Amino acid sequence: MQARQANRPDIVVIMADQMTPFLLGAYGHGVVRTPNLDRLAQRGVRFDAAYTSYPMCVPARASLLTGRMSSLIGCYDNGDSFPSLTPTLAHYLTNAGYETILSGKMHFIGADQLHGFKARLTTDVYPSTYDWTYDVPPEDALEMPFDFPAQYRGEGVGPGWALELQFDEETEYRSLEYLRSAHASPFCLVTSFTSPHPPFIAPREFWDLYETAKIDIPEFPPDMAETYSLMDLAINRWHGVDNFEQVFDAAGLRRMRRGYYALLSYVDAKVGRILEVLEERGTLDRTLVVFTADHGDMLGEKGMIQKRSFYEWSSRVPLLMAGPGIRGGNAVDAPVSLVDLLPTLLDSAGVADSDRLPMEGKSLMPLIAGSDNGSERQIMCEYHGEGPFRACFMTRKGRYKYIHIQDAEPQLFDLVEDPGEWRNLAGQPDCADIRKTLMESIVAMFDTEGIQPEIQRRLKEKRVVLPAMHANGTHWDYQPFFDAGKQYVRSDRNKNYVRS
Repeated sequence: MQARQANRPDIVVIMADQMTPFLLGAYGHGVVRTPNLDRLAQRGVRFDAAYTSYPMCVPARASLLTGRMSSLIGCYDNGDSFPSLTPTLAHYLTNAGYETILSGKMHFIGADQLHGFKARLTTDVYPSTYDWTYDVPPEDALEMPFDFPAQYRGEGVGPGWALELQFDEETEYRSLEYLRSAHASPFCLVTSFTSPHPPFIAPREFWDLYETAKIDIPEFPPDMAETYSLMDLAINRWHGVDNFEQVFDAAGLRRMRRGYYALLSYVDAKVGRILEVLEERGTLDRTLVVFTADHGDMLGEKGMIQKRSFYEWSSRVPLLMAGPGIRGGNAVDAPVSLVDLLPTLLDSAGVADSDRLPMEGKSLMPLIAGSDNGSERQIMCEYHGEGPFRACFMTRKGRYKYIHIQDAEPQLFDLVEDPGEWRNLAGQPDCADIRKTLMESIVAMFDTEGIQPEIQRRLKEKRVVLPAMHANGTHWDYQPFFDAGKQYVRSDRNKNYVRS
């Protein structure tokens, strides 16, 4: 193993896909079993108000890796790329002397499937091309429905095997193989699982954990539809929720959530094996371990499913950090964002401010150290794609969350008094000042009027490029290479190997 550089920590970032923190034992849930995430939280810090920067996979991951808001780097939906010139975590750490490795899902769209990483240990689970580009939307966002996913009715959910599980098994295997092998140090390994993203199919050992468990399901007030914004209606229509009967069935909700519970424990077991290998190597105490997700899942809350929403179950993510200099058993309640991870990791790696380009993210180290009480922290979140097809923004500062929807009524929630987000305060006279202040902060950061025309232009471009790619058989999927000449026992290696 190469000599360690200047006592800088190794970094292991573990990601899940579509994981809400509200159902994790590490966040206080009394039924779901996540002993390894519990242990990680006890060893380090738990962020109790961590948010995605965009409640959709591709833009959220682009934000996490760049420390930038996704619209500011031109990444708007699951069929979008971001420029190879945009510096990422991998670029910065490579320049700082780290070996940067990616295993599992990162959902890069485009010809650049590395974005600064030295190597990927797996391909990706989803297409790398523009195949998930939606059609140019109609004028009325409510006229473009999708099919309702059967998993959210509890159909096709249960014990078994799925392609996504196969992918996660490979992701885990390659990650552990890397950690156990001789490699450069310091290193940064990003391990990214696709679970608990649907389908909610889990190995039987995890499904059986919840056979007799009490499974919570949401409560639905009779006037729920009256609380919906245009964005909520459009997202539900996009997801095929044409009437609430589809998500009100108690038996279906419980079966769906049982599958989700099982996948949470499945991911937790994989986290445990990564921690075990770091312990076996004797490097756990000098490794900064981060666990998070790209976004959450409504799971029937407020009569909604999947992501794309700014409500807490969709926009909140788990965020746990443990490692050198982090006091165990600590919790931070200030709002933070996925864009804050990059500057935090750069601080940990000793990357000077002068070696960084401007970014919207702010390091979490002052919060961890206790030198910042978080009272001035403000996070931004955006969504401009499928469903509403218009510029939509969310910001949270302190107890207030404000949602701006282009050409529609805004929403303002007091998350202390109304954690379920049922009472819209945007029209209350005594909330006019906070609403004005939060809206001004959105306008200061984003071109609120220019985003949607830009998305429309890009959609038209992709509608020209995509069929040509299909006709030419062009693929950008990453092809991991394993050189058999350098594996196992070979004549020019393992000179001291004794044949038994």
